[in-house]
Amino acid sequence: MSENSVALIVGAGAGLSASLARALSKEGWKVALAARNADKLKSLCEETGATAFAVDATDADQVSELFADIDLELGTPDLAVYNPSFRVRAPFVELDPADVEKALRISAFGGFLVAQQAAKRMIQLGSGSIFFTGASASVKGYAQSASFAMGKFALRGLAQSLARELQPLGIHVAHFVIDGGIKSATRPNPMENPDSLLDPDAIAETYMNVLKQSRNTWTWELEVRPWVEKF
Repeated sequence: MSENSVALIVGAGAGLSASLARALSKEGWKVALAARNADKLKSLCEETGATAFAVDATDADQVSELFADIDLELGTPDLAVYNPSFRVRAPFVELDPADVEKALRISAFGGFLVAQQAAKRMIQLGSGSIFFTGASASVKGYAQSASFAMGKFALRGLAQSLARELQPLGIHVAHFVIDGGIKSATRPNPMENPDSLLDPDAIAETYMNVLKQSRNTWTWELEVRPWVEKF
């Protein structure tokens, strides 16, 4: 990492994305935050010095334009993190096909678009990192959660394929299985069961540890879960 290192977080908002933005900014990274509604990122940008961009991650033209804008304003991203997902919980026979298509586009197809733009640049540099945020649904399909599992399974497959293709070119690809609920201001740990939810700052610390790995010990997938979570 140099003082000119640039990180892009797609699907930015409160929680994990915000914690990761703070961790990167603290270590001197220039941070780009991308979301459908960039206005909601104003306070986080003021706190971290990040720059916000509006993007629909499922639109190829918008993703291409996003990377072009970041190239001009901040520099080519050395790290791209893909966080977005969409879920609909319902019995399988009641699922709306439009909702399933939306889940696949947001959870997986957007990851492809972002990773492709990042990879085109990182291959030229011979370095960089592409991180994908998964879930327990990435490896285990739950009842009444078919669309979410479909999207997260696809994202994991993308990550595994890219790791095998891009890591020999000097690009670190990693997939993070977030197995458990994430603590937030509206979802605190229950008093009778402390540390039963994932702390977003602790998850961000894990991302940073993987980011700093030597290429002779690269991790392509890592699971994090609270100590009480069943698996």
